[in-house]
Amino acid sequence: MDWMVSGSGSMELAGKRVRAALGRAGICPQNSKQEGDGATPTGRYALRRILYRADRMTPPESALPSRPIRTDDGWCDDPLDAAYNRPVRLPYAASHETLFREDGLYDLILVLGHNDDPPVAGAGSAIFLHCKRGDYEPTEGCVALDPADVKWLLSKAKPGDDLVIEA
Repeated sequence: MDWMVSGSGSMELAGKRVRAALGRAGICPQNSKQEGDGATPTGRYALRRILYRADRMTPPESALPSRPIRTDDGWCDDPLDAAYNRPVRLPYAASHETLFREDGLYDLILVLGHNDDPPVAGAGSAIFLHCKRGDYEPTEGCVALDPADVKWLLSKAKPGDDLVIEA
């Protein structure tokens, strides 16, 4: 099944339309995505796995593989590093994101298959579907939903499903 995200800031979830936050720079074509540009790349992305804060919630109901986020989980965003666009253990010398955050954005993360098979240096990293900030404030390039909508999506998602981001 395909999960559709529109550049207008909405997502279609099995016939249910919900609001979505996108990158601060809007939508860009997948082949022009650059590290740090703040754009959400168009394209079709496999739903890889779920990461969640076990100290804040129970494991989400889903057919997708999942695991708790640990305090030392990070994600490399340094295009010059061999672990670019891959999970890393903190502390990590190269530039990275910390996944165990206090702001709630990453309490529930759906890892998408963007630039990961294999990663191309500089073509964008850590493109996730995660929880929204405030009143759907822009992301750094991810798709963000209300936490209830993330949970609902995950309850319907299964291996082989894709997230499709359209302009």
